[in-house]
Amino acid sequence: MINLAGEAAGGGSGALGMILPFVLMFAVFYFLLIRPQQKKQKQRNALLSSVKKGDKISTIGGMHGTITELTDDTVVLRVNDTTKITFERSAISNVITSAPAPTEKPAGPVKTEKLESNPEQ
Repeated sequence: MINLAGEAAGGGSGALGMILPFVLMFAVFYFLLIRPQQKKQKQRNALLSSVKKGDKISTIGGMHGTITELTDDTVVLRVNDTTKITFERSAISNVITSAPAPTEKPAGPVKTEKLESNPEQ
């Protein structure tokens, strides 16, 4: 009888000893593989959503060009003066140079004051 009570108490710590390595393996996989991949995917999605007309980009195939048209799924690149090629937006590898942001024009006419110098003074 004493022997059975000792086995029952030892069996609980044995289950914990079997589960603990799996929990540690999952934690290692999460911090070394899953989390960095999620971070990289967020950066890529931000890059793809931030491209605009006039950006110079390179594709995953090595094609370099300037964006002339954008839709939700496709990008039209101007490769040279006469050649335009359509790619999927996901084919963009990186942005080489970003186009300058368009500046806002004033809504009304701009008033300029002309300073007159008084020669008699």
